[in-house]
Amino acid sequence: MVDLDTSKRNSRSFLWHALFLALALNFTDINTIVPTMLMEAGGTPFHLGILTSIMIGGTSFMQLFFAAYLMGKNKKRLYLIAGIYLRVASLLLLGALLLYSSKWIGVSLVFTVLVIMAVFSFSGSLASVAYMDILGSTINKESRKRFFILRQTINSIGILVSAILVRYLIKVFEHPYNYSVLFLIAGSLLFIGTFGFWAVKEPETTSSNDSSLLEALKAIKLAVISDQNLRCYLFLINTSGLGLAVFPFFIALARQRFGLTSEVIGNYLLLQIVGMIGANLVMNLIAKGERYKGILYSFVLIGGLLPLAALFLSDYQSVYMIIFLFSGIALSSYRISVPGILIEISDDKNRTLYAGLSGAGSITTVIFPLLAGYFIEIFGYGIVFTISTFIILSGFYFAFKLKCSRFENKELQYK
Repeated sequence: MVDLDTSKRNSRSFLWHALFLALALNFTDINTIVPTMLMEAGGTPFHLGILTSIMIGGTSFMQLFFAAYLMGKNKKRLYLIAGIYLRVASLLLLGALLLYSSKWIGVSLVFTVLVIMAVFSFSGSLASVAYMDILGSTINKESRKRFFILRQTINSIGILVSAILVRYLIKVFEHPYNYSVLFLIAGSLLFIGTFGFWAVKEPETTSSNDSSLLEALKAIKLAVISDQNLRCYLFLINTSGLGLAVFPFFIALARQRFGLTSEVIGNYLLLQIVGMIGANLVMNLIAKGERYKGILYSFVLIGGLLPLAALFLSDYQSVYMIIFLFSGIALSSYRISVPGILIEISDDKNRTLYAGLSGAGSITTVIFPLLAGYFIEIFGYGIVFTISTFIILSGFYFAFKLKCSRFENKELQYK
């Protein structure tokens, strides 16, 4: 427990980082900017599958390894800062590389981009694990609700401003300089954001120094066997969670069907952000208490139908943009409901373990993009997107089976 003044100081430091992170996010958006950059560099749907596997599935999977490592560390701030600095270096290197991309052979450029994005993504896993631990130990429980509200407000404003700025920059500069400028700015913003963490006062915690990956795996095995809710949760993120892995392929489909211009990419990104912010506002108004299942059902339904909608609308360029509006709604629904349900089915003793498992347990988000990219090149988008729809919608079964007793008991009390 930290004193009130220290907690307020730490809150301001985290909010400083939140502002610059929100501004930087759209410069490296996984669903629009990064896939387009890779395709323009000479990448194929298979390469896009590798990139998606790294940035979505691989990032989550690595969290377990970093969690096991950091459990034995009393202080984690330097690991957080080191992880962010690696991300900054990756973005600046990629931005500089794209300035001279015309001198590279296509395959070597694509391979280099994938390696740099792997460093960017995996260092993000390290930073994310350390961030959550530090946040919980440096901001008092009484201050967290206000902190999360302020952070969400800052995040909404920041991503809208950055979406408008990205849309402008990607049109003003010619390819590949437009992407170079985006990544250089993103790296600079993340670097400025780290200033806040140097001001955080982190109390020394009592951690077990003999923690290991093997011990973490043993604890995970026991938890999966004994907790039916956890099993349903894992099945859920391995079925409906594929919606996140499919979204980047919407850009590849659009590029194949009618080509892409910088203005169109900017419009797609802006629509996605509008969808996310609009969904946040609506869900904050209609959500009651801590009931997340309705929001979760929305994600499963929208995420499941979007691949089929993309197929049907891919012949109509002007209408196809609506796909990205709804993908923003789906992303917002996922980011609110899935972490919220994880909190509900866990307790203070096992929450860290469950959080690590929720990342490492989403194996299909690692494997599926690789298979999707490969089979798209052989069979086309129709078969892959149709299969994706059935897998994602099967998540309704596991969502229904989840028993979130804490808020379900609250509902009974209200009646």
